[in-house]
Amino acid sequence: MPDVDQYKFPALNEEDVDPNPFKQFERWFREAEAVVPILPNAMTLATTTKEGVPSTRVVLLKDFDESGFVFYTNYQSQKGRELDENPLAALSFYWAEPARQVRITGTATRTTRSESEAYFHTRPIDSQLGAWASNQGEVISSRVVLEQRMEELLKEYAGKRIPLPPYWGGYRVAPFVFEFWQNRASRLHDRLRYKLGSAGKWIIERLAP
Repeated sequence: MPDVDQYKFPALNEEDVDPNPFKQFERWFREAEAVVPILPNAMTLATTTKEGVPSTRVVLLKDFDESGFVFYTNYQSQKGRELDENPLAALSFYWAEPARQVRITGTATRTTRSESEAYFHTRPIDSQLGAWASNQGEVISSRVVLEQRMEELLKEYAGKRIPLPPYWGGYRVAPFVFEFWQNRASRLHDRLRYKLGSAGKWIIERLAP
């Protein structure tokens, strides 16, 4: 397989990027959507316990604007418990086709109940029922437990509107740091970091690769 470093990739220059990191992210995200065949909205979420023990997992970005980046989960899951203990979180996106990465650090807060409910009811019926069937992260004796619970729920909610579980909803990560990484030749990659200054203005810095 050819080394990705053999290919030419566009430069990432300070004078070319948007001064607003949200707009720069949107530009890259839309370009990724056009060329990444599977889940361009997949992002790694890193959380820690209050003692500082880290964990990561891949979640799906469901919405973003200048208030932050939104994903949904079970609030009683490990990530939910850790975000409630320590709301500082990190996100990362890697898109192989354009050879780009975005890293984000920010503070997570829960979305409103109405936001969570609105999104919940856009999900397929099986996914809605799955949120009720699975106590995410808990030890179970076998897969049969899940399958039996799903069968019960299918009967219980047949022809009915499925309510939002009280333990399920969204988090919004409000960034204070972005880093945009573009692969370049000879491992001399471009890295631009946006830091939120005290006056609410974004400061752009170039980092050594």
